[in-house]
Amino acid sequence: MFYPPIKLSKIRVAKTPWVGNTVVMKSDYQRIAQAIDFINTNARRQPSLEDIAAHLHLSPFHFQRLFRRWAGVTPKKYLQVLTVDRAKQLLAQSKPLSVVSDSVGLSSSSRLHDHFVQLEAVSPGEFRSDGAGMTIAYSLTESPFGKIFMAVTERGICKLSFLDSPSLAQQIAGLQQQWPRAKLVDKPTALTQRIEAIFAGKEDGHGPLSLYVKGTNFQVAVWRALLQIEPGSINSYAQVAAAVDRPKASRAVGTAIGANPVGFLIPCHRVLQQSGKIGGYRWGETRKHAIHAWESARD
Repeated sequence: MFYPPIKLSKIRVAKTPWVGNTVVMKSDYQRIAQAIDFINTNARRQPSLEDIAAHLHLSPFHFQRLFRRWAGVTPKKYLQVLTVDRAKQLLAQSKPLSVVSDSVGLSSSSRLHDHFVQLEAVSPGEFRSDGAGMTIAYSLTESPFGKIFMAVTERGICKLSFLDSPSLAQQIAGLQQQWPRAKLVDKPTALTQRIEAIFAGKEDGHGPLSLYVKGTNFQVAVWRALLQIEPGSINSYAQVAAAVDRPKASRAVGTAIGANPVGFLIPCHRVLQQSGKIGGYRWGETRKHAIHAWESARD
């Protein structure tokens, strides 16, 4: 499986038609999200390229080019990926997490794989210190799935959140609340480069990505299990529960997944309901559809 590189610098901001005397600006991801919502709503009738393009007020030619540049596949292929039947097939095909973890060494080192992500949990002593003596660099930047807020300590990435409605100030306040005695520093240039490497499927020149997370033992165990689900594959909540030796704890697994502090890198988007329905997602179901289909379309 190969992920074509995505240069965030090439993510365009396009204009919608005039609304009164105001031009409404939309990023490519916002347009794609709008298309995904339309496809989901009208999936039974399998909308045509012309139908989706008209909904976005774009020509079919322009929409096809936009979609291929963003997803690497045609809207028709993407629509196939998004269907519930496709999700059910993936759930049936997904290997047990224990089997997947045994095959980790077979993956190519030329791109980012989840087994290149090293997760380290905060120790009890570090938890009690509230970040004393720690410097956390943060930045707000663009990604293929909208704005991202990322925070990094010397030990690794401690937060990665997709941003819709919460403001940057709210994200900073939340980070300070989590690490009340840490020093927060805005470092946009360095972190933007790391984000670009992550979504281009490359290592960033510093070896495996390290994550540094706060959570209960159960939460950390669930997050570790998520790292064993390969890109383009999905598991059910029950499969993850079985992987952490809590086969009857699907609901608790769902709660732990919802508390994931590092989006995308801890791939909670790869867990769906047993029925094949998309299920909840901390950063919106449309974005979950988009990320999963973006990975699956490259499979």
